[in-house]
Amino acid sequence: MLTPMSTAPPPGILRLFLTFLRLGATAFGGPAMVAYIRREAVERQQWLDSRRFDDGVALCQMLPGATAMQTAAYVGLTARGLAGALASYLGFGLPACGLMLLLAAGYVQTRELPAVAALFQGLTAVVVAIVAHATWSFGERSLRDLRRALLAVAAAVLFARGIPPFVVIPLAALAGLLLATTPACVTNISGKPSRAMVWLLAGTVVGFGALWWLQRPLFDLAALMFRIDLFAFGGGYASVPLMLHEVVNVRHWLDDTTFLHGILLGQVTPGPIVITATFVGYLVHGLPGAVIATVGVFLPSFLLVVGTTPYFHRLGASPLFNRLVAGAFCSFIGLLLSVTVHFATAVQWNALRLTLALAALVALRLKVNILWVVLAGILVSLVFRR
Repeated sequence: MLTPMSTAPPPGILRLFLTFLRLGATAFGGPAMVAYIRREAVERQQWLDSRRFDDGVALCQMLPGATAMQTAAYVGLTARGLAGALASYLGFGLPACGLMLLLAAGYVQTRELPAVAALFQGLTAVVVAIVAHATWSFGERSLRDLRRALLAVAAAVLFARGIPPFVVIPLAALAGLLLATTPACVTNISGKPSRAMVWLLAGTVVGFGALWWLQRPLFDLAALMFRIDLFAFGGGYASVPLMLHEVVNVRHWLDDTTFLHGILLGQVTPGPIVITATFVGYLVHGLPGAVIATVGVFLPSFLLVVGTTPYFHRLGASPLFNRLVAGAFCSFIGLLLSVTVHFATAVQWNALRLTLALAALVALRLKVNILWVVLAGILVSLVFRR
């Protein structure tokens, strides 16, 4: 267990789980939930102090995966070690997983109904606005010079030409080294992994091995989602272009429209948008697929937080590591831009849907909560369905 730098007694495992279960049930807004986790863990419960919490957020932002989910694991790890990390992580993610599972099952049963079909046709325009806003927000915050902007555009072009994201992202990371203006040095980040981390890795290998032996289709699904999360630099939204490419373009498990509907359902559930993996898993392999896809897409984030937290200060001080992350993040923005175009071409545009998309984009730029934007889109789509 890490030293939490707080005078409050360490919380019980059940208390951690129930606290983050409550937070997870209202976790709308993705990374914005970090502020609510801070309020609970630092200000109300005093499980760790402000400096330690800020260190954890900085670490989670550098790692691939959903930032809010990883922050929950970090708080639990700091307060009560590995068991605390697992309790916090599961508690925070369970509401989104359970609700998405119910929505996916309902979608399969009702998507052919005229009213439901009309509803989703209208809301696909809102999804385009949501992804466009994410591209805009990440771009204006991170593309601070011409070199980074050109790297993002190059990534978008490569992705549009069919180059796999798992090729584009490493190339962009290497380009981040070459385009930097200051000399890089390698910081020594040596250290002995904890026994708990060794057991976690061993359990992961054994689990994947058993799945490969017993159910190859489920193994393929788990391995894909695992790889998607490992390359999702920039938070949950980074999983969207990766998942789209693999699920729609490469494996043809879903078509463009169905995947768009999954993204939309991911927005009306609490938690990160990467919960779309549950939707994909359910439509491809039913309940076992939903469970396997969910575990596969969240496991890397958990392993990375637990494994890197003891080495955070040395890792964050490495110019080499930071340049690699910066390059990978530029490629994520480029991939997100290409996905915006891809989704836009899949929509059957008319005056209503164009107005709905523009209104949603303006509302998001004005910082209206994304849940209210989606709910308003549902209301408009139902009233004016055609």
